[in-house]
Amino acid sequence: MSDQQRDAIGRAWDGVVATARRTAAEGLVVGTSGNVSARVGTTILVTPSGVPYDRLGPKDVVGVDPEGNRVLGELAPTSELPLHLAVYRNTDAAAVVHTHAVHATAVSTLVPEIPSVHYAAAMLGGPVRVAAYARYGTEELAANMLAALRDRTGCLLQNHGTVTYGATLDQAYDRTAQLEWLCRLWLAASSVPGRSPSLLTPEQLDDVQEALKGYGQPG
Repeated sequence: MSDQQRDAIGRAWDGVVATARRTAAEGLVVGTSGNVSARVGTTILVTPSGVPYDRLGPKDVVGVDPEGNRVLGELAPTSELPLHLAVYRNTDAAAVVHTHAVHATAVSTLVPEIPSVHYAAAMLGGPVRVAAYARYGTEELAANMLAALRDRTGCLLQNHGTVTYGATLDQAYDRTAQLEWLCRLWLAASSVPGRSPSLLTPEQLDDVQEALKGYGQPG
């Protein structure tokens, strides 16, 4: 490995650890639940299985190839490795974030798709789907996730959590946070007795997506 490659992997691993710690600090995971990954060339850096994020350092780097064979480090990769590999094999993702965010997980038990209560759904490609349940760490879960991610950059996993991806770790994380917020909003609006939240139409969401192409993120 060249010094340039080593430096790139070191920077990416620092980003993976920082993002994983952020998911814990902001309440999107508990303990060692959830996982984060980033792609550097043909190497995929992933958080290890069962290690608290605050204990991770430069020497704990875990890297696998696209087939899941470990090529860096000594720790075992996350049990959700099939999920991460499936995203990288089927999208142009450079980073993936998986969490057990409370509001999003709650919504995953209630509906097959998050109702369109806010235009934030357009930032994830459209109405966010819920992937059918399968046990964690399985190829079945990875396949169900891919179906829900079709033309989307995020989805819910039924009775489990969230998955988002992006061109950077920051973008993948921001999409996770946006997804959790969207779920929290719908739960709050739908909990008012005798009232049902108004929903955006497909045409209104399409209009937002067109605006995003021209002007970028709102705010």
